[in-house]
Amino acid sequence: MTAMTRKEIEFHFDFGSPNAYLAYQLLPGIAERHGATIRHVPVLLGGVFRDTGNRSPAEAYAGIENKLNYERLEMQRFIARHGITRFRRNPFFPVNTLRLMRGAVAARHLGVFAEYLDTVFKGMWEEQLNMGDPDIAGAAISNAGLDAEAILAAAETQPVKDELLANTRRAVAQGDFGSPTFHVEGEIYFGKDRLRDVEDHLIGLETAAAGR
Repeated sequence: MTAMTRKEIEFHFDFGSPNAYLAYQLLPGIAERHGATIRHVPVLLGGVFRDTGNRSPAEAYAGIENKLNYERLEMQRFIARHGITRFRRNPFFPVNTLRLMRGAVAARHLGVFAEYLDTVFKGMWEEQLNMGDPDIAGAAISNAGLDAEAILAAAETQPVKDELLANTRRAVAQGDFGSPTFHVEGEIYFGKDRLRDVEDHLIGLETAAAGR
């Protein structure tokens, strides 16, 4: 049991990624099955792209219609395979998530991190809200019973800004180039489709622990 409590899935995410939302839905089940914990790490995807020279799929594959169509098909298959029924494409995508990601850091310091994550992911990828609009985001946060004024005020403080920047730089140093990215025991996995590999990694740790 001691070995199991040490297992951790480090989940690097940005609310602006629909694939991060999909991974967010599945990670709790994976963690529960294997006695792992999840450490949610807010990062700014725009900063990751800037520091690695990467671009979003929509930009990278612009003009390659067959590639974009296939990416959409794979997402539909993933959603159907895992029975994710609440996902909706956001008509305002792409959304500037800088304030939202700073808000995640602030929410952690205020003790409402899990509730904030649920609220913002839901607003973005279930309720199809323009979460890049501060008024709309603030209303969604308030409607969830959170103190939007306190969270958004804290999000503008320098320590919170610095922490998000540090998270983003650390993620790049760990090998990140997009979202979602997962780190397990020093191994890196990118994208929702690698969740099976994350789970295989956890199974391998269990097997190794049982053989000791």
